[in-house]
Amino acid sequence: MYIVTVENDKCEGCEECVNICPQGVFEMTNGDGKSAPANSSECVYCESCLGVCPTDAITITEM
Repeated sequence: MYIVTVENDKCEGCEECVNICPQGVFEMTNGDGKSAPANSSECVYCESCLGVCPTDAITITEM
């Protein structure tokens, strides 16, 4: 199991992680236009999101 975090101050709201994640881990949060891990427990550590995030705002940690 993995914990996915997005540093809100680094996230630019580009939606690249939302679009590339095959597990649907990310969603855009209401109001601030930032990405957030809505389904962190679905992460399979494919690292797709890490490769597309232009600001390195995403961290994945193994539990």
